[in-house]
Amino acid sequence: MIQKRELFSSLVSSFKKGGQESKITIRPPYFNEEDDFLKSCIECNGSCSIVCQEKIISIQDDRTPFLDFSKSGCTYCDECAKACEFGVLRFEYKKDIKVKITIDMLKCLSWDKTMCFSCKESCLEDAINFLGLFRPEIDIDKCTSCGFCISVCPTEAIKLA
Repeated sequence: MIQKRELFSSLVSSFKKGGQESKITIRPPYFNEEDDFLKSCIECNGSCSIVCQEKIISIQDDRTPFLDFSKSGCTYCDECAKACEFGVLRFEYKKDIKVKITIDMLKCLSWDKTMCFSCKESCLEDAINFLGLFRPEIDIDKCTSCGFCISVCPTEAIKLA
């Protein structure tokens, strides 16, 4: 017979597993097809990560590049596309980064009535607007998903979706 404590523990652990954030692989904004990374990057030395001015391009175990916004954001400087020897990253494929950025109202200092403008000040596109002093919102028409707002948020309220 199962004890109450065991039942509760198993339920909590199953919720934790189901509720964990899945790792989103964010690619540099200069690619055409996702499959091209797996086909060509395995032969590369990671030149895109070496030339990245913001040092946000890292190389995964499968030797493909991804963006790590915990350090900084993407300036769309084109250097990774210029350095790509295998044509996976090319200037003519340039587009906004394919990820949605959201603000978690429960973690955000401003939503908790503390004056904080870290995200707004770091936004290159002026895509974060405040309704009054305490309600930041992301203007999805302006946001390029560059990620600069993520690393500067003191409470990690800005998330990738």
